[in-house]
Amino acid sequence: MDVLYTAEAVSTGEGRNGHVTAGDYIDLDVAVPQAMGGSGAGTNPEQLFAAGYAACFHSALHAVARGHKVKLTDSSVGGRVQIGPNGQGGYQLAVLLEVVLPGIEAQLAQQLADDAHQVCPYSNATRGNIEVTVTVSED
Repeated sequence: MDVLYTAEAVSTGEGRNGHVTAGDYIDLDVAVPQAMGGSGAGTNPEQLFAAGYAACFHSALHAVARGHKVKLTDSSVGGRVQIGPNGQGGYQLAVLLEVVLPGIEAQLAQQLADDAHQVCPYSNATRGNIEVTVTVSED
């Protein structure tokens, strides 16, 4: 692979109860969510993954739309990352992405989302490893 960019992050403290930094912009406390028995007094890895996946997928969606000569206006991608037991003593993730494409015909919107799912680096990294569900709506 020809590397175009390398991101670096550092976790200190106790992992899910600690602190993360990355570059000049991320400097956050992390905490176990209340739903998992923690304080919830900070972000968590699932929120960071959801934000990264949503932004990356949205970028892929715009690139694909340009290739189809479609202009996206007021589009958004919402990301939800779920965590639960994997039945083997560990945990697994699942991702739900909601693509909103106002003013785009349903069949074309679905095609754009499907194409974006093929080129998005997060989608390529997770394919075959975790369940990823992509839904498309107009609002």
